[in-house]
Amino acid sequence: MQEIVRTGLSPAERLSATLEARTARVGVVGLGYVGLPTAVEFARAGFPVIGFEVDEARAEAVNAGRSHVCDVPDGVLAPLVQNGKLRATVDEGRMRECDVLVICVPTPLTATKQPDLSFVHQAVDSIARSLRRGQLVILESTTYPGTTEEVVLPRLQEAGFVVGEEVFVAFAPERLDPGNPSHFREVPKVVGGHTPTCTQLACQLYEHVVDRAIPVSSPTVAEMVKCYENVFRNVNIALVNELALLCDRMELDVWEIIDAAATKPYGFMPFYPGPGVGGHCIPVDPYYLAAKAREYDFHVRFIEVAAQVNDSMPYYTCSKVVGALSRHGKSIQGARVLVLGATYKPDVPDVRESPALKVMALLRKRGAEVSFHDPYVAEVTLPNPGTRLRTVELTDEVLRSADCVVIVTNHRSYDYPWIAGCARLVVDTRNALRGLRNGNVMTL
Repeated sequence: MQEIVRTGLSPAERLSATLEARTARVGVVGLGYVGLPTAVEFARAGFPVIGFEVDEARAEAVNAGRSHVCDVPDGVLAPLVQNGKLRATVDEGRMRECDVLVICVPTPLTATKQPDLSFVHQAVDSIARSLRRGQLVILESTTYPGTTEEVVLPRLQEAGFVVGEEVFVAFAPERLDPGNPSHFREVPKVVGGHTPTCTQLACQLYEHVVDRAIPVSSPTVAEMVKCYENVFRNVNIALVNELALLCDRMELDVWEIIDAAATKPYGFMPFYPGPGVGGHCIPVDPYYLAAKAREYDFHVRFIEVAAQVNDSMPYYTCSKVVGALSRHGKSIQGARVLVLGATYKPDVPDVRESPALKVMALLRKRGAEVSFHDPYVAEVTLPNPGTRLRTVELTDEVLRSADCVVIVTNHRSYDYPWIAGCARLVVDTRNALRGLRNGNVMTL
């Protein structure tokens, strides 16, 4: 490093040299579902890493080698901490030590489904207070197109630096697949910098941890790429959910139809219906994009309708349970309903935006006595009014005593023949009981 400084290189050249040598110190702001796996990958690549947290207990746990993220086993995290490659802190002043700062904070929706960038603003303000020449700032948090240029860039410029010459800014959206950590390196990384130099430096960084970095012309393009990827899935899920509603009315088996259509070797990609969409990105991105579009007097009607269809599926699932109980001579009022699966996708301990929580809340509102089982989640908090439920042990007696069992998340660990054999009535929202259906099993 001393030789690099002595040669009088520009900030970009100096940073490039440290990136190439993997001596650049990488700071990851936010150690959640995205931040901790990202910090770990940079540390495994040989970079010294500092993780920045506002939660002191979480920072202490990381420093003790204990992971709170399913994709980061303790056995992977602990050695990195022990050998000094990764440390967590709540001291934002240490951001000045970092050559790279990667922002991985949440970008949720408000209660009225408006973008909430408060965590991004807080992170950028913290960085700006410690900003120095030669630093690269990258936003990874999912957001609407224009955030980097409109929120991140002005705040850093206020600190008195020329972006692209003295400090560098880029957007590189996360593409994590919870429950599939091996994909981190295999999935290409889209990178859009404020200037070509910003893009080049960010690509140089990511090429150490992913097989391929894909440069695009600007941060806004990269942000739109991320929105489009997730809106694509949301729209197609909405299409098949609406098909499921039509097939229900026509007394057709939507699962049989999808399976038959999927035999076409071109021009078709199967998507499957369900009780709603979950996770951070798919149920959130359409609203971020729609909010931005309105600034241009443009209404993304197709995208908004798709979001509305998917938002309606927990209500439809609740109505299916009510109808199934009614056909078996039972009112929803006082009915014992057991929900299987609380996470938003199978085999991960992640309940962010999970439709199961909405389904349980709606069933309780209709008067049902709701319990749930999930092998990955011990306790959940339901929306409106925030009731907490603890998972129950799944036994013969629990299954047989339920008036209705609702399969919301199709975990692979469930013994579905046993469930089908014990339960008096099942509403299967995931076709988990394929081949096991009888008169007591109803699907979407």
